[in-house]
Amino acid sequence: MNIELMKQTIAHITANGKGILAADESNSTAGKRLASIGGENTEDNRRSMREMFFTAENVETYIGGVILFDETLRQRASTGEEFRTMLINKGMIPGIKVDEGLDAFGEQGEQITKGLEGLPARLPEYFNLGARFAKWRAVYTITDALPTTALFEEAANRLAKYAKLCQQNNIVPIVEPEVLMDHAVNNTHTAQRAYEVTSAAHVALFKALKAEGVVLEAVMLKPSMIVAGKKCANQPSVEEVAELTYTCLSETVPAEVGAVVFLSGGQSDAQATAHLDAINKIADGKSPWPMTYSYGRALQGAALQAWAMDAENILSAQEVFIIRCKENTAAALGRL
Repeated sequence: MNIELMKQTIAHITANGKGILAADESNSTAGKRLASIGGENTEDNRRSMREMFFTAENVETYIGGVILFDETLRQRASTGEEFRTMLINKGMIPGIKVDEGLDAFGEQGEQITKGLEGLPARLPEYFNLGARFAKWRAVYTITDALPTTALFEEAANRLAKYAKLCQQNNIVPIVEPEVLMDHAVNNTHTAQRAYEVTSAAHVALFKALKAEGVVLEAVMLKPSMIVAGKKCANQPSVEEVAELTYTCLSETVPAEVGAVVFLSGGQSDAQATAHLDAINKIADGKSPWPMTYSYGRALQGAALQAWAMDAENILSAQEVFIIRCKENTAAALGRL
């Protein structure tokens, strides 16, 4: 286990406010992105979508790492160059989504992430293909009664086992305990309720990571920001979201953790950027961890609409994408 290598990976990804492009949509989710702009869900179209983002001019100025789906890690660009080689040559570190989606959990409609079976065999191959970090996402639905204690514990245990396996293969684990803001079950929870659930998820997670012997300096946490459900009548201000989020992290995340890379989690592009900036302004450089972004749709959505599957629109779409990256890197430094 090469802890220094993993710490160097984190330092490279997060240097100077850089963030992570989450381009790890499954084929079915990528199909939804393509359908929104009139495209069919084919391998060629998925390749074209990813290539547009990876080849944007100066993207490496703002993006330090890219999370890939298995297909994309193995794919070649239209030029014949492997995507993973393209990213490395531009100074962006490839990562890989390793969880395999969600199964039903318990009797109350909760879900648990699967994918541990077979992971010990997959990780060495991913390392050999150039992946130096990985992602595993757990999800928590909020109601008055949920999440259950059983889900907190099982989700944390699976995240910890995944993280340990990653580190044994010199792959930095991103641990992602996502508290859902827009799940179909409810959507009316307050920001205070989200704070309670997020805090409980973090406490369970770091207890499990410690028990599993995971080295926290070689871990990246991908947390939710503390926001209200989309249908909550009392929506917090940008400053309130930032205050709740930073307080939650300060109270529940050990200082040794390598980095915090926020998910956007259904927020609008503007919200995700404004909240990241406000959080870093509150921290004022005193946070024990860099706090940056690991966004998917919040970086890609506007650019996809600008592209609309038309090759003549690629340059203008890339310009839209780069603006999003530049603004979020400024926000990661509290300088928006």
